[in-house]
Amino acid sequence: MTTTFQVSGMTCSHCVKSVTAEVGKVAGAEAVDVDLVPGGVSVVTVSSSRPLDPAAVAAAIDEAGYELVTATR
Repeated sequence: MTTTFQVSGMTCSHCVKSVTAEVGKVAGAEAVDVDLVPGGVSVVTVSSSRPLDPAAVAAAIDEAGYELVTATR
């Protein structure tokens, strides 16, 4: 299963590492891929073994210091 999240506020590779680490801790997350758009809306794609808890993903993105814009499956 793959879920895509749009995240704002990311500008560099450090941002990518922070989001990847935090979202990777969400229960069920198996892989995290980030398509960085510096200063725009980046796309975070999460592969998982089961549906992810949207609140947990939003909290992980917030913990990394960024803002969840939208999520799609």
